[in-house]
Amino acid sequence: MNVKFALVGGERREPEPTLTGQCPGCGETVTAKCGTQRVWHWAHKGLRTCDPWWEPETEWHRRWKNLFPVSWQETVRRSETTGERHIADVQTPHGLVIEFQHSTITPAERVSREHFYRDMIWVVDGTLAKKDRPRIDKGLPDWRWQPENKYTAKFLVENFLPSFWVKCDVPVLFDFDGLLVGPSTERQNHLICLLPNRYREDQAVFFPMARSTLVGIANNETSIPDWREICRDLDANRMQVPTASNRLQVLYRR
Repeated sequence: MNVKFALVGGERREPEPTLTGQCPGCGETVTAKCGTQRVWHWAHKGLRTCDPWWEPETEWHRRWKNLFPVSWQETVRRSETTGERHIADVQTPHGLVIEFQHSTITPAERVSREHFYRDMIWVVDGTLAKKDRPRIDKGLPDWRWQPENKYTAKFLVENFLPSFWVKCDVPVLFDFDGLLVGPSTERQNHLICLLPNRYREDQAVFFPMARSTLVGIANNETSIPDWREICRDLDANRMQVPTASNRLQVLYRR
């Protein structure tokens, strides 16, 4: 397991050559790994891991995390009932967890993480499988230029979105451009937001989203429109954003 932050002298620190620290999750000793092949990180000795949900960090993870305040990153969450502990990639002050997923996981782990964090959003690296970006570009060729509030409801959404993620109980944001950043692309949408509910006869609902919108959601400046409003818009064949007075919570709280 590798992490971005460890406790050094009681303070959260990023890795630097020769430093040792304590893992914020389990308290065991971790060593700073500052090589040239991977992003700098803290690592437990040997193959030990204190959080089975953690995956090796990539530059993709780091760039996403760095869009949010340091104090929100790698937050330890503990269940008051079971004592189970996990390290959330990002947790906002109002309790929303954002998990950035690059590697493959099992269905059981996906469900467990959704149940543990409850109020969460997945951000999935859509560049992991080479076929996924061409499929979305072929099925929805102009999606990057569509208004963010243009909801689409379709059957068999797994025909152009990664099938593993299409039945999650929380919103899933697919990042099909990976590390693509810069002023030439900032007007484009880079994410597809797939909502967890289904609209009539099992049609999945999704819409494009800019990266900056996710940051706004995390800062509680905006939200994903309420599901009931989206259904009314779809019923009326109107693709427009619900008014601010009608916006409710970003997630369905259980």
